[in-house]
Amino acid sequence: MAARTPVTFTDDDPTTAGADALVVGAAKQDGSVSLLPGSGLSDEAATALQEALVAVGAEGGAEEVTRLTGVAGIAAPLVVVVGVAGRGPAPRTEQLRRAAGAAARALTGRGSAVFALGQQDRQEAVAVAEGVALGAYTYAEQHGVGKSGTAKIGLARASVTGVSGEEAAAAQAEVEALVAGVCYARDLVNTPPNLLYPESFADDVVRRAGEAGVEVEVWDPERLDAEGCGGIIGVGQGSARGPRLVTLRYTPAGASKHLALVGKGITFDSGGLCLKPGASMVTMKMDMGGAAACAAATLAIAELGLPVQVTAYLCLAENMTGDLAQRPGDVVTMRGGRTVEIINTDAEGRLVMADGLALATEQQPDAIVDVATLTGACIVALGERTMGVMGNDDELRDTLVRLGTESGDTAWALPMPEEIRPTLDSPVADLKHTGERSAGAMVAATFLQEFVGTRGEGEEARQIPWAHLDIAGPAFNEKSAWGYHPKGGTGAGVRPLVALARSLAG
Repeated sequence: MAARTPVTFTDDDPTTAGADALVVGAAKQDGSVSLLPGSGLSDEAATALQEALVAVGAEGGAEEVTRLTGVAGIAAPLVVVVGVAGRGPAPRTEQLRRAAGAAARALTGRGSAVFALGQQDRQEAVAVAEGVALGAYTYAEQHGVGKSGTAKIGLARASVTGVSGEEAAAAQAEVEALVAGVCYARDLVNTPPNLLYPESFADDVVRRAGEAGVEVEVWDPERLDAEGCGGIIGVGQGSARGPRLVTLRYTPAGASKHLALVGKGITFDSGGLCLKPGASMVTMKMDMGGAAACAAATLAIAELGLPVQVTAYLCLAENMTGDLAQRPGDVVTMRGGRTVEIINTDAEGRLVMADGLALATEQQPDAIVDVATLTGACIVALGERTMGVMGNDDELRDTLVRLGTESGDTAWALPMPEEIRPTLDSPVADLKHTGERSAGAMVAATFLQEFVGTRGEGEEARQIPWAHLDIAGPAFNEKSAWGYHPKGGTGAGVRPLVALARSLAG
């Protein structure tokens, strides 16, 4: 579970606040460092701080952290000046979010801090608060197992300037729900795979859903077999720990839209009989990041009380090499009756997702979004910090790209060229689950699209709007922490899903 820092909003004067530290923002302008306007500092404090920054050679570069003590006119004994990028593709809210996260990480172990980075309105203040809370995240333990000793919490408490009164209460509730969701997804991804497997994953979600008032149903292997979910069964049959399908249902009164979510939940991926190299398995506890995002987003949407119906399908399996592991050349029957020829057992995620998409289609939602750590090809194409977005509906795809980037999960649209589909033809089944080696992310999405059905009847029938988020790169940070992203699980995908639900709710 995460060690979380409580963050509140305040309209107190930052120069006189009785905190252990004051955090302000700076940027490089015309070759020199300058404090961001709007921090609320007195002229005396701003002048003293500006002179101190010049004296120590601060440059105000993105996420640069400068610590100063004894600054005239400021009551806090420590002043932390963090660089805020002034240019680049990231929106200003995201630049503030990252800067706040970098400062929060630098204050690990401190008692309290006031953040006055220069946020100009409620939206920017909320972004700063999110950055603080997410930057201060520390994975402590799950199921009673973790590092020896007590995990350090980033900050005992923090407050953010710029919002007050009733607006502050609403903003705080929004931040708490979103941060709790992202941290839950991070916790799940960070949990060791001997502790988080399909059954224990399902049990944890059942407990959380009960607390949130969200209906939940779990299908065990026998039920999955009876329901014709050959993709999930096939991937999970090589493990002594059987697969599960968890369905979450949030059905608020007055909802006029229905959003279906499908999450890839491979709790450990050995590659199956097409075994991965040993070094490639080290991080494969993160291969359930899509299911973690869908579960966490559904709970956050419920916590926020958004008036949109959400049904989430968590497709959980462990891809192992046991006696019954599926083989290349096997043919499996998916939910809905279509048959698939298995080519590479390490392309297992799309198989469990296909069953989830078929189930989601049966509910006839207004939109379906799936989230998966699906392909290394997406990392090759877009790097480790950007998720790829594909789909059958340009408006939905582009909306998720925009909402993802605005909320902090940088996204980029990828095409699904028509020439890819013929590469999935099979002589022994309706289709095979891999095609050409090139354009691997788009090949996987093209396979998934085959299991998205239609709404309406006859000439009125149209394919349900669907988008696929490939979070293989941003779901897990193997390198050093940056901004508000810790080392390990990041919670990628949660915020775009919540933002989409909010937009559907109007």
